[in-house]
Amino acid sequence: MTLPQLKTPVLHSAEIEGGSRAGIEASVAAAYGAAEPEMGKRAFMRMVSHELRTPLNSIIGFSEVLTHELYGPIGAPQYLEYAGIIRDSGKKLLSLFNDVLEIVRLENESDVLTPEVEPILPHLEDAVRRQRKRAQAKSVTLDLRFDDEDLCALFDARGLANCLDHLLINAIDFTPEGHAVELTVEVYGERVDIRLFNPGKAPAPEDLPRLMRPFEQGATEASRTRDGAGLGWAIVRLSCKAMGAAFVVESEPDTGLTAILRLKSDF
Repeated sequence: MTLPQLKTPVLHSAEIEGGSRAGIEASVAAAYGAAEPEMGKRAFMRMVSHELRTPLNSIIGFSEVLTHELYGPIGAPQYLEYAGIIRDSGKKLLSLFNDVLEIVRLENESDVLTPEVEPILPHLEDAVRRQRKRAQAKSVTLDLRFDDEDLCALFDARGLANCLDHLLINAIDFTPEGHAVELTVEVYGERVDIRLFNPGKAPAPEDLPRLMRPFEQGATEASRTRDGAGLGWAIVRLSCKAMGAAFVVESEPDTGLTAILRLKSDF
């Protein structure tokens, strides 16, 4: 069957109903017609992805040029400081957009992740390596306690990496200076649990279901002052669901928090 060619819709600001997610989806459906809402939504996200990423990449790239003075000295040191702020702000905005786009994909595309049987250890080591610099900047240690090179589980490599990155960043940010984030693996019959424990203040257990939803943040002072839009746990939850895994959180408010990626090991 030949699919119809979709034209990119022109959505005026008045049509987007205040910018809410429901309003945007309604505008997309209206632009494309109710008969093909999913095709319209995907085309819309592809268009938005290109239109936002292109200028953001330019902002980040040219601010890097200014920060490193690649074409000669800029002059006043304030300009270097401002260029660094522009670069860092661009990177934060691009990261936020990528997270929002990932949630849209995970919620609307059944085949966005393709789990396969793979060894776990190399992926854990890669995740620790990616976040080590961030941990060192906050005087936090990453303690990986797992050396079974032969232990395998069912997961998507990109999905697992995304989950580990979000959970490690969260754990590092909430771990007190001088303490350690503990990353361990436990086998329970037909499942493999990857456990990340960070000491320090943690959410109340009754808040955990709410924090699994997008754009939700904790009520503690540390949560309110921390950068982030509250998308990490939502991405982890949806990624685990797409991989046939589960995401579990255990919280002791005065002791710490344990985030668990529960993978299948019985193939």
